[in-house]
Amino acid sequence: MTLSNPTEAKTLPPCPKSPNCVSSQATGEHFIPPFKIKGKPESAFAALKNALTGQSRTVITEASGDTVHAEATSLIFRFVDDIEAILDADAGLIHIRSASRVGYSDFGVNRRRVERLRTTLQQAGVIE
Repeated sequence: MTLSNPTEAKTLPPCPKSPNCVSSQATGEHFIPPFKIKGKPESAFAALKNALTGQSRTVITEASGDTVHAEATSLIFRFVDDIEAILDADAGLIHIRSASRVGYSDFGVNRRRVERLRTTLQQAGVIE
């Protein structure tokens, strides 16, 4: 995550040109909607962390008050994907990015991962 100036908003890393990345801060084919929070932002972000650790072969490698980084490892080839999220409490959003570290196409794996997280958080009642 980049934070060029402490007074500026945090941003997710940009997606590469390859189609193996989705981000709520991207445009075009890489765009995926951010999570719209219902209720307390901190509760929604805590639920996101729980949902991440609930996904198989996924571990949180870094977490602070308003950012989280996790790694998901594929079963067969052991490819690692990076999942990053930023809590924007003022806007009532969680920005999310999921990207493959290697390769060109991910066959939609990153988009499906984010949508599974969205469904989990919707079922928990913490996002719309």
